[in-house]
Amino acid sequence: MKLKSCLVLGAFLALTACNNDGGTGKTSEPPTENAEFTLDYEKFTLDNGLEVILHVDTSDPIVAVTTVVHAGSNREKTGRTGFAHFFEHMAFNDSENVPRGWNRKAIPEWGGQRNGGTWSDGTIYFEIVPKDAFDKIMWIDSDRLGYMINTVTKAALDREKQVVKNEKRQRVDNAAYGYTQEVIRTNLYPDGHPYSWTVIGSLPDLQAATLDDLKEFYTEFYGASNATLAIVGDIDIAETKQKVRQWFGEIRRGPKVTPLPPMPVSLSETKALFFEDNFAKLPELRLTFPSVEAYHQDEKALEVLAQLVGGSKNSALYRQIVDKEKLAPGVASFNNSMEIAGEFVFRVRANPGVDLDDVKAAIETALAQFEQDGVDRKDLQRIKAEQETILYQGLSTVLGKANQIASDNEFAGDPAYAIKSARLITEVTAEDVMAAYRKYIKDKPSIVTSFVPKGNSTLAVAGSTLATVWIEEVKTGVANEEVSQGAEADFIKTPSTVDRSEPPFGELPLVKMPTIWDAKLPGDIQVLGIENAETPLVSFDVTIDGGSWLDPLQKKGLVNMLARLMGEGTATKTSAELEQAIGLLGSGINVSAGAEEITINVTSLSKNFEATIALVQEMLATPRWQAADFDRVKSATLTAIKGREANPNSIAALGFLKLIYSEQHPFGLAQNGDIETVTGITLEDLQDLHKKLLASNVRIHIAGDVSQARAAKALVSLAETFQPAGASLPKYQIPAQANAGKVFFIDVPGSKQSVITIGKLALATTNADANRLYFTNEKLGGGISGDLAQTLRIEKGYTYGAISFISNGKVEQPFRATTSVRANATKPSLEIMREMIANYGVNFSEADVATTQQKLVKENTRAFESLRAKLGILRNISKYGKSRKYVEEEQQELLAMQLDDFKATADKYLREPEMVYVIVGDKATQLAPVTEFAGGDVTELDIYGNELQ
Repeated sequence: MKLKSCLVLGAFLALTACNNDGGTGKTSEPPTENAEFTLDYEKFTLDNGLEVILHVDTSDPIVAVTTVVHAGSNREKTGRTGFAHFFEHMAFNDSENVPRGWNRKAIPEWGGQRNGGTWSDGTIYFEIVPKDAFDKIMWIDSDRLGYMINTVTKAALDREKQVVKNEKRQRVDNAAYGYTQEVIRTNLYPDGHPYSWTVIGSLPDLQAATLDDLKEFYTEFYGASNATLAIVGDIDIAETKQKVRQWFGEIRRGPKVTPLPPMPVSLSETKALFFEDNFAKLPELRLTFPSVEAYHQDEKALEVLAQLVGGSKNSALYRQIVDKEKLAPGVASFNNSMEIAGEFVFRVRANPGVDLDDVKAAIETALAQFEQDGVDRKDLQRIKAEQETILYQGLSTVLGKANQIASDNEFAGDPAYAIKSARLITEVTAEDVMAAYRKYIKDKPSIVTSFVPKGNSTLAVAGSTLATVWIEEVKTGVANEEVSQGAEADFIKTPSTVDRSEPPFGELPLVKMPTIWDAKLPGDIQVLGIENAETPLVSFDVTIDGGSWLDPLQKKGLVNMLARLMGEGTATKTSAELEQAIGLLGSGINVSAGAEEITINVTSLSKNFEATIALVQEMLATPRWQAADFDRVKSATLTAIKGREANPNSIAALGFLKLIYSEQHPFGLAQNGDIETVTGITLEDLQDLHKKLLASNVRIHIAGDVSQARAAKALVSLAETFQPAGASLPKYQIPAQANAGKVFFIDVPGSKQSVITIGKLALATTNADANRLYFTNEKLGGGISGDLAQTLRIEKGYTYGAISFISNGKVEQPFRATTSVRANATKPSLEIMREMIANYGVNFSEADVATTQQKLVKENTRAFESLRAKLGILRNISKYGKSRKYVEEEQQELLAMQLDDFKATADKYLREPEMVYVIVGDKATQLAPVTEFAGGDVTELDIYGNELQ
């Protein structure tokens, strides 16, 4: 059947329901300035129970395919936790009719993108490909769902265990606050409850998993009747129906999976726990209350409550904790309703050294004030107004649509539930919110968790009990961690009445850049634009040259602080009032500082374009020069700098850049500065910088539902805020590269992984060789199909991922290869990476040329889809002087490259002896192996990149 769901939204979000035939029902008040949002789709069910949703979107020659399986970690057994997520990994490996490894390698090489994800309630697999690969993706997807289990071997099982363990090490064990969910879940939910363990599960459980366990999980949950398939893009409905029946029609139905009933939990008393976190540098407090399952009648009221009480600068929590008591740079609150239970959370990551008893008391004071004041009607109106933009943004790309409608169909039984969800939010009343507060939060027990820096247990909430967490001990020479892909499985293919061999490519889609318009504004400011009316949204940016390059070195972080202050109010609006004004328009305005520019990124509804520009102009022209606002921004910056010390990846990146550029160059220092440089910044410094900013060169880029004439007219007043004087930027020299070939080590005690960065200074984006180096690097480190990932992850199981890249910029940029590997694989990983880089150009083949050309050319079919991507094109044109057909021209440049060109580029820019090696890890176990790798010569640095004496 063909269905249409639609939502009509106006100035105050007046709503109507739509019939399946597209007819619109009546409303009590006709909306004004209505924009009708419709979602046409066709839904049908195969004989095997697979539910299929099709939606046509011909805006680009691409197709997204999403499969959602109704099996998450809540379907696991005690003692076999983490299995749903582990199975997701295994499903991407082999299947009966698809060559080994093609899920991860071939799809990117066809110009596509693929991934998957597991959460408490389900698992999702998704791809987006050029339309000529549509048949191929149907072949791969159907084989993964229906024909993979016979191909699983013990060697493959053991290899993937190491990959998943590395993912846990990277995301949990080696991350600040990584164990928080484990502590909360094991204490909020009773033993055996499907949410009493985390999605990634227990490593001992994972290590104990067998082939029989895997087959049991597949047999029970991976039948066609327990899944939804969504296909969105440049498709023909009738033809696609036939393809679906051909490829998916024979997949086994599987046993009936009984839906899990709601299993809400309650607490008889508050439990307070603390944990000394090896990586955390800031104390964090969470209060977690039991709430309701998804689709419960109180779910939306709880979502609105979370936004009202802690989701804005006008919220009670922010005013008390940030503004009044100055305990933290920000606050967060949210409701997480899952399939069978829910959690309502208050989270505060405090300033350094803050006692979490003070934070807890401040939360209680804020909640008492919220109860006394009640719901701020304007904030409630803001939350409702923002729903229109949120809805459009979520469904603005083919992949976004495919993922949303597949998930909503599988869990809500309605492919267009996103539209209903927006309507339900708009129907929440102040009375609903206060009722939810009294029912679920007021005077109710909770799980109170204090995560504090190691050795700072006194910062935890008084009376807290030490939390129990299983922590892995990484040892050298562990036999079961030395794995490989092993031999392919020996199996009898499942009979099929259709030809399940690889289908050919379809007709290659032609890629053409969108039409670009330009205009000149006062001050000779250039505007570049792309008109696109697929959704009633407009995205634009105001880009001001200079960025953190303008910082005096002794006051590094100045530009970053100015960018933050510009979002903290205006001369006539407090920070909260500005945020509210932006939200009431359904808009978003973000000011950020980059290495070479300050950018104001803006999203608005087309109908509110002019009103949003007026707010941007006000923010630019009249920042709020109040001491209290300056102090708040400065304190938040210092807290962020301290928090940066908890991130091994940040430590590695900053250490590497300091070795390349030195601390006498802007790029050799962190963009937001350090404790010393930021401490010395004054309000007067920001005011002086602001004057320079308004005299700087400016570029404006715009994409979306606005015409050239309307945009140019609306932007005139904004342009008049600037008086570009063509001021020259400070000049800095990049030092001679004296660290070539050297190995550096930074100690982060207790690290379960080592972060490896290898690189050298290469070239600027404006260099004539820039494209050639980008093309040449693709095979080495361009994502999961690159040599680094294929070897370190797929073959060896050392890491969760490995990439290489060249940064963009007008100043010479470095080439970098980076990965995080399990600690006891540090030395072999370094040896592999060194050899791969050394021999990369030598081993580059004609087949590699063809693969690289195919991959990058076809990727361009996805280059212009989102408004964000369109803005990226415009920025490249204005910043680097590229032509308006540059994507097509660079495509021809790539196709003209011969094997010798790739080899010569690698030889020129990727010389291994010139590489700098930086390793961040556990000195106690890894310095000796790294020293052996380096031939005995390793220089130790501190976490700030300074050489240890």
